[in-house]
Amino acid sequence: MNIFFLTLIIFVLVYFILSWFAKTSSKKISKGIRSFTIILSIILAVIMAYAGRFIFSLPFVLMILPLIKTKAGLSLLQLFRIWGLLRFLKNSGRFNFNDINKNLNTQNISLDEAYRILNLDPKKKYKESEVLNSYKKIMKKIHPDISPELSRLASIVNEAKDTVLKHL
Repeated sequence: MNIFFLTLIIFVLVYFILSWFAKTSSKKISKGIRSFTIILSIILAVIMAYAGRFIFSLPFVLMILPLIKTKAGLSLLQLFRIWGLLRFLKNSGRFNFNDINKNLNTQNISLDEAYRILNLDPKKKYKESEVLNSYKKIMKKIHPDISPELSRLASIVNEAKDTVLKHL
């Protein structure tokens, strides 16, 4: 029943547009099309300005990044893992995001923190090769050769690896 009414409304609108088109002069038609184009452009500009707040938001960027082939070749899962690592380091006070020249926390990493930084379960026993594999996976993405801004993060991951390997 709704399809019938929708079809009827569309046909009535098309009939009125065609009858207006047939009865008016070409000057009025061109002026109407020009006005319609200007109004449509203004409406689209307002929609784009409103939607622009969301286009550059973090969830949108995270959805789009796997579609773009980046130099490092990061996948969405890897981005979430790096984001989780950064959040953990920020919460623990080991990584300063605001000023590089400020005093950084120089105390040693605890064993539990080191396992979490390397994405390992502190309750399980690991072999040296498993720890090194986890370390290599992380370092492939945050090595200072890829991005010099990540040198402090790379040193924290190095310290975590050393801490875990000492306690094996």
